[in-house]
Amino acid sequence: MNPNTSSRPGPAARRGLRVATVVAAASTLVAALTATATATATAGVASAAGHGKTAGNVKNACGPALPGQARCFAEVRTDVHGGTGVRGAAAAAAAAAHGEKAAATTLPAGFGPADLQSAYKLPTTGGANQTVAIVDAGDDPTAEADLAVYRSTYGLSACTTANGCFHKVNEHGAATPLPADQGWGVEEALDLDMVSAACPQCKILLVEGDSASFDDLGASVDEAVALGATEVSNSYGGTEANGVNAYAADYTHPGVAVVASSGDSGYGIPSVPAAYTSVVAVGGTSLTKAANTTRGWTETAWEGAGSGCSAWVDKPAWQTDANCPGRMVADVSADADPNTGPAIYVTDTPDLEGLPSGWSIVGGTSASSPFIAGVIGLAGNPQKFPNASAFYTTTGHSALNDVVGGTNGVFQDCGGDYQCNAVTGYDGPTGWGTPNGLAGF
Repeated sequence: MNPNTSSRPGPAARRGLRVATVVAAASTLVAALTATATATATAGVASAAGHGKTAGNVKNACGPALPGQARCFAEVRTDVHGGTGVRGAAAAAAAAAHGEKAAATTLPAGFGPADLQSAYKLPTTGGANQTVAIVDAGDDPTAEADLAVYRSTYGLSACTTANGCFHKVNEHGAATPLPADQGWGVEEALDLDMVSAACPQCKILLVEGDSASFDDLGASVDEAVALGATEVSNSYGGTEANGVNAYAADYTHPGVAVVASSGDSGYGIPSVPAAYTSVVAVGGTSLTKAANTTRGWTETAWEGAGSGCSAWVDKPAWQTDANCPGRMVADVSADADPNTGPAIYVTDTPDLEGLPSGWSIVGGTSASSPFIAGVIGLAGNPQKFPNASAFYTTTGHSALNDVVGGTNGVFQDCGGDYQCNAVTGYDGPTGWGTPNGLAGF
């Protein structure tokens, strides 16, 4: 299937075409995705043990992918337990209203919206006419309630079903029945909080796939667009292999910005959907406050940020880096290092082996993808991103923070090349850089 076609059959017809294509292929898609899942699981184990993470202080929020399925890329800190409930000024105000003393007025550990807005020079208003969709696997039953705690803590306006800001549906577009919990609660909370941090006025649509299969996740993307999403974030993936282009059409929606995480296993084989040419692939950085700099912040490539040269997706005409004949990942980036990550509120944590629920710090390119989707929503020009080509113009990338320094070549080295080292200009781990206001968006 042509990943750039705009004349698309309906979901049922596409599934039929996929089956026919897969059966005819010498290497079936099922076999390819089984290998994908194995490679992803292996990489996930390696990722948990390295990539700038102190041994034992970070774990993958989602377990290894089953055959034919994707894995979410959220990385949760296990050494940060911030308790539960609203914090900060909102907590103090609520306690005063009841004649009580607030139990916790200090903001949670980790970056909040104001920090990220400062680091990336983002306005606090904009995007009110935009709907950022989050696609994930399975239901997070506490998603709306957890989002309310996050937004109240940081003084953001309420985003609820009742006021029309928040909408949660299954992959068929219905509010009921919702799918079973697939253990992606941390991922879903991270996605919702990061969209909120980037674009507090954007509406949020959470589409929950029946499972983590590529078929269900792809159908969820299509449904998000059908329901009016202007941006769609996908914080999951699997290592590319023969047959993955059968799903490219699900991530091709001209007029809608489709964004995906580059992965958390460093340099190597790229992840899909990030490698599709119609997708903005988002890498990751380590973000640190630095009062001695003009910007007030410094950034380097995060060691876990996914990058790589595709063997299965052709190089788009707008991408001209010298040493990769296929599609190169990533295009743009934002903070993703769990050790320099955002504060996240989540209570749906059944698969985290006793990790306390509530406030924690969560990273991974699962943080940078929804954040960039929110920045696109904040700017209000989703039609500018039928692909990532806007970042490859001089005007586009000169408006970003060029990230120089750091590498993701921990387990596999690229021989000093830009594919795994953050250099001046374009590189794999960070793409063209990170937001510097909205001029690049």
